Amino acid sequence: MRALVTGANGFIGKNLVLRLFELDGVEVITFIRGDTDEILQNKLSCSDIIFHLAGENRPSSPNAFEVNITLTKKICLGLQNLRKSVPLIFISSAQADLDNPYGCSKLKAEEIVNNLAEQNGNPVAIFRLPGVFGKWSRPNYNSVVATFCHNKARDLPIQINDSSSLVRLVYVDDVVNAFLSLLESFWTGCIRPEVVPEYSLTLRELSDQIDNFKNCRSTLISEQVGGGLIRALYATYVSFLPSDKFIYDIPIYEDSRGVFVEMLKTPNTGQFSVFTAHPGKSRGGHYHHTKTEKFLVIKGKACFGFRHMITNEVFHLYTEGAKPQVVDTVPGWTHDITNVGDEEMVVLLWANEIFDRANQDTISSKV
Repeated sequence: MRALVTGANGFIGKNLVLRLFELDGVEVITFIRGDTDEILQNKLSCSDIIFHLAGENRPSSPNAFEVNITLTKKICLGLQNLRKSVPLIFISSAQADLDNPYGCSKLKAEEIVNNLAEQNGNPVAIFRLPGVFGKWSRPNYNSVVATFCHNKARDLPIQINDSSSLVRLVYVDDVVNAFLSLLESFWTGCIRPEVVPEYSLTLRELSDQIDNFKNCRSTLISEQVGGGLIRALYATYVSFLPSDKFIYDIPIYEDSRGVFVEMLKTPNTGQFSVFTAHPGKSRGGHYHHTKTEKFLVIKGKACFGFRHMITNEVFHLYTEGAKPQVVDTVPGWTHDITNVGDEEMVVLLWANEIFDRANQDTISSKV
């Protein structure tokens, strides 16, 4: 299948082209700004499906919106002249319902591709998209999300005129997924699929959420970025980090035993840390009433000691980095870990809750 993507250098186009390249049996053909009408017609002649994404969103002059109509006409007329009834996927805008130059140009383009379906038999899909956000979007052009992420990642100010203003959004990966679902679909006439899920939030909520992403580097407390809108916004924010901000410092605590570093904390699933111990050195020597932990030795050799606080039962476990094993600490058992090897020991630690100095649930007691 040869897929033609117009506007391939745009925000959505870049994301779509990369995904198409990942598919077996799909050859990507691109049409970009500056290509001639002759190039367009040649590429139309060898295309099996067309994703028409090209257009003007924020030109310096309202007259430039006319290209949304003229380019669409050239594509549809070219297909009619070639007698090609290949599928055409067209990106419109939620603003097609509004009486402004951009919305009017998109509405007219919708009419043109709808006529193509009626007169030439092409399967046509029209997507009326709200604001789209994601990686490779342009600040001050594609969406407010791009502007906020770009500016906040660079410590630049943002401007909010009405913090209660509601924005409708879809994530670029969901947009591309909706497009790709049509590659193996069969339909007739003109359809109007929707991208799901669609999100909405106020400008203040959006600004605050991006601030939370930024602040997690100092608090070490991660937002709940595993799904939904927060996942998508976080991926977008990180994509705007300058390369010199791919790295950041975190506190390190060092004593005669080795070092201890807290890496990541979560609101409700604990925290991750890493620590070292020199040969012969021990850590721990305490018990918990409720708190639990998991230890993974990733370098060196370790002896874990345990003693039951009521029965005084004692036993020891041995693990080493060469054979990854997770050791649980159990409430009511005092425990310690000793480096019994000849090299520095490195251990990854997960605790089920964030360390709270005011309520530590950590009571000193030797094994």
